[in-house]
Amino acid sequence: MAQMSPDGHKRYNVALVGAPGVVGQEFIRILLERRFPMASLKLLATARSAGKRMLVAEQELVVEETTSKSFEGADLVFISASGAASREYCPMVAKMGAVAIDDSSAWRMDPGVPLVVPEVNADDVEWHKGILAIPNCSTTPIVMVLWPLHRLNPVRRITAATYQSVSGTGRLAVEELNTQSKAILEGKGVVPHVYPHQIAFNLLPEIDVFRDDGYTKEEWKMMAETRKIMHDESIAISATCVRVPVFISHSLAVHVEFSRPWSVDDVREILSQAPGVGLQDDPTVSLYPQPWTAAGLDDVFVGRIRQDSSHPNGMVFWIVSDNLRKGAATNAIQIAEELVARKLI
Repeated sequence: MAQMSPDGHKRYNVALVGAPGVVGQEFIRILLERRFPMASLKLLATARSAGKRMLVAEQELVVEETTSKSFEGADLVFISASGAASREYCPMVAKMGAVAIDDSSAWRMDPGVPLVVPEVNADDVEWHKGILAIPNCSTTPIVMVLWPLHRLNPVRRITAATYQSVSGTGRLAVEELNTQSKAILEGKGVVPHVYPHQIAFNLLPEIDVFRDDGYTKEEWKMMAETRKIMHDESIAISATCVRVPVFISHSLAVHVEFSRPWSVDDVREILSQAPGVGLQDDPTVSLYPQPWTAAGLDDVFVGRIRQDSSHPNGMVFWIVSDNLRKGAATNAIQIAEELVARKLI
């Protein structure tokens, strides 16, 4: 369990499931960047990745296979794996008295599990029962931008189109985009493996499986998770999620109907002071968020703010964030920091 450091502060035994993955590697990087108070770090993965060596702060650690005994002695477990793995491991962690923070979709809509973006609903960590979830990487940027506005002028309706990078699918998708791009530029044909169609120089309006209502599961996640995080089931939401040939960062075009009109200047002023939000909005010098410039940063960036010409209470936003950081690893680590600050772990 937690140990006291020489300076009198607690340090925690941390385990990371899915360490070798794209998001797992980001977890390691950000834990070190933010100097999370770790007494130890255990790297876990599937049997296929067990034995792999990873460099962590100039120390070589060996990845271990995840088993029922992997979480013994852990205080905190980050799980960046499949939904099936999360459903299996999270209850184990909680039963052992540790805390699991999960980034799959397995627990997000469970009414007994807090779904948390600390800048929006940090107080929800108070009622956790050993499992906390982070939202989909396309949900987080929406609630980050809309929450400070919603508090002053309630949101009635959201229509969003997302442009999501291949790293959201994982390492194999990143490799496929890289390989396909090179092949096409050399005049060669390609055969898709990760996606149903070629992703290089293409757009695919299909993320996750299609539901009977015509929406994809990814689109449903965005809609349901936004309402849960913002504690408002009355918000009407529609989304179209598109996979694009970008390596890192998700982008969103978001049209919002508020309860009453307000000016672009007022919206800009509020967002300029919102925690974790970066305002990049000056059309005169072509300043607006871009996937390339957002990659590697933790802020959610917003620009192209304008009044919606189709509705007197409407505003339009262009939002970009690094899906591996604030969309996944950073948000999970911020939740852990909130638990530490509130003495809940």
